[in-house]
Amino acid sequence: MVGTAVTRARGASALPTLMALLVLLGAAGGTGCASSDGFVSAPGAPDASGPAAPTRTVATGTLPNLIGKGLQYAQDTAQTAGFTNLTSHDALGRGREQILDRQWQVCDQSPAAGPHPVTVRVDFGVVHLDETCPRAGEADTTLPRIGPTMPDLAGRSLKVVRAAFGDNASVTVHDATGADRIAIVESNWKICSTVPAAGRPYSRGTPVTLNIAKFEESCP
Repeated sequence: MVGTAVTRARGASALPTLMALLVLLGAAGGTGCASSDGFVSAPGAPDASGPAAPTRTVATGTLPNLIGKGLQYAQDTAQTAGFTNLTSHDALGRGREQILDRQWQVCDQSPAAGPHPVTVRVDFGVVHLDETCPRAGEADTTLPRIGPTMPDLAGRSLKVVRAAFGDNASVTVHDATGADRIAIVESNWKICSTVPAAGRPYSRGTPVTLNIAKFEESCP
């Protein structure tokens, strides 16, 4: 009787353990598989390929030839054709801002007329309505390169030259005519000479003097 009771007790105590194992195996069934030796295998790696990302296509438009047109008209026409990334610059290289677009006319455009992605940046080179467009290569619209020698800045816009030296440069501006005038609108003034002179050794940060006159004046 005692032996039978012990056997039943052992069987009863093993039952919860067996039930727990079955529950564990059932829970693991969603993420892995039970092998014949009782171990649960790791779940397979998810499919990393997935659906292919959609290819984005950029619309193409036809940019008209806007050379000779007023800047405001050129901008409106380009926008109507689908081009909205528009900019403009002073074709004479003086660095003037185009505040009133109707007072400027287009001398050149980049890119040229023709089919282009509508996201392309369209740049108009412009002059005032009473000015003549420069010939190709006649006007330098780039910033001068300063150092290791002083470049020849004669004829360049004071506004552009000051930007080339940088905001932290020590620049003294002197009216070359001797009238001791102040250059309020710097894009209306040109460089006559510099100290140090053109061709002399010069390193950035060295103080410089710019002798200037108005564009319509002759340098002394």
